[in-house]
Parts: sequence; C-alpha cells; structure tokens
Amino acid sequence: MANTINITNIPAPRVDVIDQRTGLMSAVWYRFFYNMFVLVGNGSNQISLEDLQVGPPSNDQLIFDIEGPSVNTQALVSSLESQIAELAKQVQTAELSADAAVNTLQAEIMNLATDVQGLAVTPPVLPNLKRARYGSFYDTTTQTATVINTATAITFNTISLSKGVYLGSPTSRVYVDTEGIYNYQISIQLDKTSGGTAEFYIWFRLNGVDVSDSASQIRIQGNNAEIFSALNYLFDLKAGDYVEVMFSVTDLSVQLLAVAAAAPVPGIPSIILTVSNNIN
Repeated sequence: MANTINITNIPAPRVDVIDQRTGLMSAVWYRFFYNMFVLVGNGSNQISLEDLQVGPPSNDQLIFDIEGPSVNTQALVSSLESQIAELAKQVQTAELSADAAVNTLQAEIMNLATDVQGLAVTPPVLPNLKRARYGSFYDTTTQTATVINTATAITFNTISLSKGVYLGSPTSRVYVDTEGIYNYQISIQLDKTSGGTAEFYIWFRLNGVDVSDSASQIRIQGNNAEIFSALNYLFDLKAGDYVEVMFSVTDLSVQLLAVAAAAPVPGIPSIILTVSNNIN
C-alpha cells in the first residue's frame, strides 16, 4: 500500500539526540532521520537534495513504494471520475422515473376529478332495493265453525315477529305496508271430536275477495283423528293490502285444535302463519 510521507521538521535544539534513559537515539530524532531516508527514496529516489532546496516535491512526485506497489494517481483520478459519472447517470434515471410517476399520478387525479364532476352532474342510478318485510303469527285457541258449509275466517292472537307485516281488525286480516311479492305460508292442526267422516276446506282471501283456485280439501275420519297440514301461496301485493285464511266444514265436529304445552312437547297452536317478501 502506498503512503504519503509525513515530512517532520528538524527537532528543537533542546531535544537530545541520545535518550539519557535508554542510551538510544530518541524517537523524535529517529523519526526525522527515517523520514529523510524515505524522502530520498531509500537511496533510489529521483528527487535530489537540490530539488528539495528549491521547494517541496509535488503530489505526483511523492509516490513511494513503502509497503507495496506504487499508486498511479492518474488511474485513481480516472476511476473516481468514472464512478462520479455513473452516479450522475443513476441520479438522472431516478429523476426521470420520479417525473414519470408524478405524471401518472397527476393523470389519475384528473380522471378521478372528472368522475366526481360527472357524478355531481348525473347521480348514479341505484338499484330498486326492496325493504325486508316479514311477520310471524299464530293462535293458541281451538277454533271452530258455528255453521256448516259457511266461510269462516281464521284468527290470530299472538305476534311472534312483525316488520311491515301486521295484524289488522279483525285479527284474521294480515296487512303489508310495502308493495312486493309475499309468501304466505301456513300450517294447521285439525281434529274431529266424533265418529264419522267430514270434509275440511281451506283457502285464501285478498282484500275480502276469495282468491281463485287457492282452496285445498282435507277429509278427516273418526273420533280424535288429528291431522296436520301445511300450504303456502304467493301474493303480488300493494301497500295496504291484506290477506285472510278462510275455512269451511261439512260437520261441526271438525275443528282447528290448540294443545297446551306438556313436557317434553311445547304448545301446539291451532294455526301458524309466516309471511315474507324476500322472494326476489
């Protein structure tokens, strides 16, 4: 490795050449003579004492092979210049990339501003969302007909759930407050209290008018002949419309039976009705 020579001034007169403690040359004088030896090139330096008398050597002249090969200053300068040029290119590339990113971001901001302006002029068309409407009702009493072959409305005395679907007056009327397609689903518990055979008919009414082709027939036979039945029907309703469940019997011994809870079985309503508008 090439080192730059540290030219030491002549030691002060007060400094002894021989160290009194060791009997050897003092370190200050030794460094001075050593540097002088190196300065003249270990006996091979081309710089003469006359040159030194004229002035100190230039940087190009002070290249000494003390610990290794001599350093080529010009090559070192060229290498540094190449590195600086490469760094300049990298900085320029980074600046161009940054400019491109800024331009892209500005374009995106302009597009967003255009979209926002368009929304302000013409609001987006939202889908026609249906409000959830539902209801659940049942009756805990046994219901019977008073006259055979006569339409009788089934009533409800308990509201389990109700949101936009509600009981009216009389409580056989089940209203809706929102237009839509509704599914009316019922289940009934039938019983016969005497022998023989009888028919039970059930159907729907809409706003007081029987719904065409909505009836069902159940034949029940024998004493204590319980039968469970269920059906459902879809209605296209307007706000304020109401639906009723009607029945008729050919024998007054046929009834819609309600049974109180008896462990482990919960209570059995005479009718359960659920209504919902989540068809579409």
